[in-house]
Amino acid sequence: MSGIESENAPSRAEKAHPMLKLALELGPLLVFFFANLRGEWLVQKFPALSGLGGPLFVATALFMVATVTSLVVSRIVFKHLPVMPFVSGVVVLIFGSLSIWLQDETFIKMKPTIVNTLFGVVLLGGLVFGRSLLGYVFNAAFQLDDTGWRKLTLRWGVFFLFLAILNEVVWRNFSDAVWVNFKVWGTMPITILFTLAQMPLIMRHSVTSEVDSQA
Repeated sequence: MSGIESENAPSRAEKAHPMLKLALELGPLLVFFFANLRGEWLVQKFPALSGLGGPLFVATALFMVATVTSLVVSRIVFKHLPVMPFVSGVVVLIFGSLSIWLQDETFIKMKPTIVNTLFGVVLLGGLVFGRSLLGYVFNAAFQLDDTGWRKLTLRWGVFFLFLAILNEVVWRNFSDAVWVNFKVWGTMPITILFTLAQMPLIMRHSVTSEVDSQA
């Protein structure tokens, strides 16, 4: 399938290049972190960057470039664009551009809030209309019964809203340095721990496991 990929199962290319896939997912965040950390040094080495503003604006610009590069490489190598990184990338470009243009850090700081709220509302809204939309993302990766998909969709929907609220609390109450560190080194571990915590539910509602137990 070409274009934006709605399923999260790894393709043959992704299985063949797992480290490249990981680098494309984490690379833009690491660029953002180190560009903010060494913003003044970058401006000294590349004076043209001074026109962007302070370190956070320089980091934002490089984050945007890294994000676009990551999406382009993903499209070329893996033949598709995963839906969540694609949506996140679009928001990065919009809010990053607004931040630099208006010289207002608020826009880029609110990007995680907007993205996570969007995902959370879409997932929970789907449940209201009887649709477990998370199944369209993970269905090729594993098979669950209807109850399992509803529970998993509910949990992920609430988790995305939790991340949105957490981002608001951090950027509104702490320094830029704390927020950048949280964005890079806080959100990822929290998400990994949450994902691992869902494994008992996945195993309990796995269709394959049910078939095996009846055999």
